Amino acid sequence: STREAEVLKLFKSLHRTRQQIFKDDTRALEAARIKINEEFKSNKSETSPQKIEELMKIGCDVELLLQTCVVQGIHTDHNTLKLVPRKDLLIENVPYCDAPTQKQ
Repeated sequence: STREAEVLKLFKSLHRTRQQIFKDDTRALEAARIKINEEFKSNKSETSPQKIEELMKIGCDVELLLQTCVVQGIHTDHNTLKLVPRKDLLIENVPYCDAPTQKQ
C-alpha cells in the first residue's frame, strides 16, 4: 500500500540522515541505528491511520531536528571540543542580526 511505502521511505531517509549527521562517529551511528530500528519495530503492528500519521509526523520531526540542530564535536583534549558543522548547516542558517532595522 502507499502508506507502507511512505513508512519505508521515512525509515530509509532517517537512516541516510543518521549516516550524514554522525559520519565517522561509530558509537553515535550505532546508537542511532538501534533507536531508529527499535522505534519502527515497536510500532510495526500499528493499524490506526491516525496513530500511523502521528508516528510519521514524529519521525519527520526527528529527521528535521537531526538535520538542523545536531552538530558533531570532537574532543581535541580533555577539556576542549572542536565543533564540526556540516556545509549545508552553515548555508541554511540565517546569521543573527544584532541591530534589527527600525520600522518607520
